[in-house]
Amino acid sequence: MNQKASELRALSDEVLQEQLEASHRELFNVRFRLVTRQMANSSELTKVKRRIARIHTILRERELESQTGNG
Repeated sequence: MNQKASELRALSDEVLQEQLEASHRELFNVRFRLVTRQMANSSELTKVKRRIARIHTILRERELESQTGNG
């Protein structure tokens, strides 16, 4: 599920929103496993956070493009 920004940009807004929600659920699960010491690899937390930030950035870029195009 690790996608590059270029791959994410090819997706529609609806699909990005779905992936964002799924990533937030995954972040909760990773945090839970980390706290309960069920996960040895803590780098998964960073990967999920970066995926969320990447999706937010792409959605914000699209929002700004639509505002610029209308103004």
